[in-house]
Amino acid sequence: MLVTVILIGDFFCTFPEKMRSIFLLLFIVSLNACNKPTGIKNLVTDADSVAINFFKGDGSMDSVHRVLIIKNKKTIEGLASQIESKQLAIQNCGYDGSLHFFKNDIVVQDVSFRMNAADCMHFIFSLKGEIYSTQLSTAAKELLQSLNK
Repeated sequence: MLVTVILIGDFFCTFPEKMRSIFLLLFIVSLNACNKPTGIKNLVTDADSVAINFFKGDGSMDSVHRVLIIKNKKTIEGLASQIESKQLAIQNCGYDGSLHFFKNDIVVQDVSFRMNAADCMHFIFSLKGEIYSTQLSTAAKELLQSLNK
């Protein structure tokens, strides 16, 4: 990134002042567009409950070891905040569980997660026809682990 900035800096020296300003503005806008919110947080924050399925923990989805129903609004909002995080490339490394957000007994969103592989910790979900993978942070892992106790 630093090399790019230096090269862009040299490139700016040859541009007239107005062109430099326009190019800089477009560059800043393009950086911000790379990590725009998915909209998942707004959707699932309105849920009145969430069912969490904890799988075996080795990435396979062969059996559910524990099901937890959460109705605490602050916990639901905390989960929603953790899911709306840095977007990642889609990875195929298995799942350790799933979240099912409900509103009036109807599922509004399903989210799968992988938290037990240091090199592949993510949430994955489909929203408006797009598949998203977002970073499952250490804080998110700790929250999920505390709920699984």
